[in-house]
Amino acid sequence: MTEMLVTNARLVLADRTLDGAMSVRDGLIRDIGEGPSAVADGVDFEGDFLIPGFVELHTDNLEKHLQPRPGVMWPSSAASVVGHDVQIAGAGITTVFDAVAVGEYSSASARRQMITTTVETVANPRVREVLRSEHLLHLRCELADPAVLDIYEPIADNPYVKLVSLMDHTPGQRQWADLAKWRQFNRDKKWTDLEFDQMVADRIAAQSQYVSHYRAAVIDLAREHGTVLASHDDTTPEHVDEAMNDGISISEFPTSIDAAAHAHRRGMKVVMGAPNVVRGGSHSGNVSAIDLVQRDLLDGLSSDYVPSSLMQSVFLLNQSAGIDLAKAVSFVSANPARMVGLNDRGVIEIGKRADFSRVRLIDGVPVILSVWREGRRVS
Repeated sequence: MTEMLVTNARLVLADRTLDGAMSVRDGLIRDIGEGPSAVADGVDFEGDFLIPGFVELHTDNLEKHLQPRPGVMWPSSAASVVGHDVQIAGAGITTVFDAVAVGEYSSASARRQMITTTVETVANPRVREVLRSEHLLHLRCELADPAVLDIYEPIADNPYVKLVSLMDHTPGQRQWADLAKWRQFNRDKKWTDLEFDQMVADRIAAQSQYVSHYRAAVIDLAREHGTVLASHDDTTPEHVDEAMNDGISISEFPTSIDAAAHAHRRGMKVVMGAPNVVRGGSHSGNVSAIDLVQRDLLDGLSSDYVPSSLMQSVFLLNQSAGIDLAKAVSFVSANPARMVGLNDRGVIEIGKRADFSRVRLIDGVPVILSVWREGRRVS
């Protein structure tokens, strides 16, 4: 039996902030009390925030460790996963869905190797026992890619694959409705106008050839294995209706207010990127996450490409947008946990997993001092 007591903390509960203490036993929250504590052998938070461990549904951060430069694959996938894990835990994320692209386009061998090594490493018991955060897998299936089903099918039954998103990054629609933004995003390719026009035409042709068939096949596989499904970059109410008709429950990164509002009306959960909140807008020129928050159309936030953006976005929403701190925290903890059926975590509540962070504000900036997962300090 392992026990710990946290005292003099500002506990962010599901519906309010409480000054008090919390006890933990065998990895679970056993008691929450209000008021100061004079217990000498507890962990004194000295008035710092105690915030539930974050549940991250979509981070591309692992790919940066697996392939730190274009064409450069890191020799050890275990080292990549462990290095990524340090950043994730340090950001207050205690449950992470490592998002890996299932699709190749121009880097066929690299993409196949990346997802193979990722799945093998994340599932390796010896690696898992040293990881600070709990790692699960989110497969980002590029439906316009001819290899998507060949890559997804062999790993569809992996027990750590808990989320699949359906993506179509064909230029001229969804995220890349503005072709100029897509060209700017790919500026390192240094395409001539003729090469750019040909690339757009090729991608549109691939979309016409593959998306409909692969969408149905991927959905069938996910259903067979009980995997949660998310749509991606919904732009129109028609995109949302298509997702609902396919039994999809999460609308990830909708690009317009119309799509987000329609998703809410139809009962889907809307997830946006935390960098969108921190930066004050989308890097691809789409809808602002803060606009969705203010219209009460947001359910969750994902760090996407910056793990530390989750904690920053929580306090920015509280300080700058006037969102209650408990509600802001729910966007990165309780709400995403429920979206994927992890009902044992994401909230400071008796009987839930003791996943939490100690956070101090320094000139308005949240600084994570320490992190616990299931009652064990991991950062």
